Parts: sequence; C-alpha cells; structure tokens
Amino acid sequence: MQAADTATGTGGWVGRGEALSRLGVKAQTLYAYVSRGRIAARPDPEDPRRSLYAARDIARLTGGQIAEDVALLPSVGAPARGEAEVQSGLTLIAGGRLFYRGMDAIQLAETATLEDVARRLWDARDANPFAEVRPRVGAVPGGSARARLFAALARRAEEDADRKPRPIADLRLECARVLDEAVDAFVGSGPRLFLHQRLARAWKVPERDVHLIRRALVLAADHEMNPAVLTTRAAAGGGASPAAAALAGLATLAGSEAIAELSRASAWILAVRRQAVDAARRAHEMGALGGFGDPIYPSGDPRAAALLAVADLPLDLARAMDEGREATGLAPNFGLALGTVARRLELPREAATDLLLTGRLAGLLGHALDQIANGSPIRARLRYVGPEPGAH
Repeated sequence: MQAADTATGTGGWVGRGEALSRLGVKAQTLYAYVSRGRIAARPDPEDPRRSLYAARDIARLTGGQIAEDVALLPSVGAPARGEAEVQSGLTLIAGGRLFYRGMDAIQLAETATLEDVARRLWDARDANPFAEVRPRVGAVPGGSARARLFAALARRAEEDADRKPRPIADLRLECARVLDEAVDAFVGSGPRLFLHQRLARAWKVPERDVHLIRRALVLAADHEMNPAVLTTRAAAGGGASPAAAALAGLATLAGSEAIAELSRASAWILAVRRQAVDAARRAHEMGALGGFGDPIYPSGDPRAAALLAVADLPLDLARAMDEGREATGLAPNFGLALGTVARRLELPREAATDLLLTGRLAGLLGHALDQIANGSPIRARLRYVGPEPGAH
C-alpha cells in the first residue's frame, strides 16, 4: 500500500487506507458514504489522482472522538437556530476550489459538456440517459426565453406527477428529458446537437467561440448550499417529481440576490461598451459597481477566473475588468464573468441569466434525484411567534 493511501494528511483529512482502517469497511462502502454525502472527500494536494477523506465525518460514523483541529465543512455539526440541515453528495467548496462529486469543476470545464456534468451530478457515470432522449413535438407558450423555460418545466411537472416509486434509472432519464426540453424552450427545435451547441446555434455564436458557452454552462451547474437547493430538496422530499422540485428551486433562484447581482453586473458591462473611459471608477464612486468579490472565495472566484482567462476579451472589456479590480481591490465574481462573456459574444440582453439558469437546472435536478434516492431527512422546525390564541 502506497504512502498516499495511509497518510493522515492535514487539516483533518486522511488517506484511503486510514479511512478504511478507522471505518472497518471495504472500499466500496467508503465510496458509497462519499457519494451519499456522509463523508466529504477531496483530491490529495500532493497527488490529485488520490483522495483524502474528512476525519470528522469518519469519527461521527464510528462514534469516535472528533479532534478539535479538524477543519469544519459548511454542513458539519448540528444546525443552528433557524437553519435546516441538508446532506448532499453533489458539490463541495474547499480550499477556494469547487468540486462536483470529487472532481475539480475547473478541470471539468476544460473538456466536459453540460451533459457530462449532469451525468456526474446525477451519479449516472456508467449510463447515458441522454442517449434515450428524443425531440418533443410542440412548442411551449411564453414571450420571453425565461417564460418559455418555466412553462416547459411546469408542463413536465404536471406530466411527471405520478407518486408511484420509480427506479433511479427511470428518474435519470426523466431528468435528461427535462433538461433537453428546457433548452428547446429557449431555442426551439433543431438539430439534436449537444446542449451548448444548440444554444450557440440559436445565438449565432461563431464556431471558434462555442467553447465559451460550454464552459459557462459547466461552471454554472451547481454551487453552495442556498435557498434554491433547499427549496428543491424540500419539494423532492415532500413527494414532488424531479421536474416539479427543480421548477420550485429555479423559481427561487430567479428571484434571488445572485440573479439581481448578475443583472447589475451585466448592466454595468453594457455601460462600459457605451462609454468605456473610467466607467469602473465612476460606477464605484456612485456605489453602482457590482460583480466584484465573493465572500465564499476570499482569494477570487475560480469559476470567474477560468472563464475570463479564455474569453479573449476586447480592449474595452479587458480594461473594465482591470479598472474594477483597481477600484474595489477585488476580483470579478462568476456573475460578472457570465455578463462579460455574454457581451463579448454579443448575446441577447438576458443571455447571461439564461446561461446561469440553464446550467443550474442540471444541478437542481441532481439535488432532486439525490433527495429522492437517498432520502436524507431535512431537519427543520417551524416555531410559532404570532399572537396568542384569542388575542385581538
């Protein structure tokens, strides 16, 4: 057994050999714990081909003592007052990096399609539910792309409302059809290309730039625990189909501060293209400069850095990014990166938001599947604080 399998690691992480020894289980059981979110895992910094496992999670499962110097993950420990505890095996943010089921999302974005990432998040890496998807005849109503997206999800929610238990493979196929029809709602029917290619074709993106759409969708697929994820999981846990649960989550996301921040960043980028000189400085002085900094990533959002690094920005947008960094002392966040790439490709005004919603739909469907398949309870309690009975 090699040293990487037995090393204790740093910050409360142990190698595979040590994890198996502490748990007293076979490797397959360890991997099942990881996939179900019961043990957090991350790549070994010294050898990314190997994994490290959270000692705190192992101690919790074995009833052992938890060391005080173990680094806490956001979901570890009992929920505080007003919080709900959710167990997930999909996404981890650790060390300023984003992982989809243990794989660095930035690395995935180099070559993966949204379909690839959806299969990973849906734990369907040994099967391809998209291979069985066929185009659907019949458009959905709605004037805007977003209205058609929600109409398509509502239609699927009604059609998939049967509460009878279904095999996980059938549910994955259902999710693939939902995602496929959502993209059709945006762009209409056409050649059955990859999802990013269909969006790029509808937006008339040059072939050399289509990879930017693909990367944006992959990086948008999932992120931290937020109200959209909680809404999706609560709906799925209550018996909703994946489409209905994802619709609830996506509606929550559409009204969130993240979308509002993305809209402000996109508006600023539009202003930059109209009047590039000192646009960042003036916006910052007026308190209207959005899109810089993210509390989750103190050293900068790696998704934004990865997307902007390959965007080949024109001089005015590149200068705006530099001016914004200088004015705020912060790096661009992912919303600003999406807005900047949308302007670089001359996409429709709301395209940055549409990219985020489309990519995130894959992740929300994954959370719905995870909740249905693994059934980890969401521990929350409603405490009444209203008037006493009979009070006037």
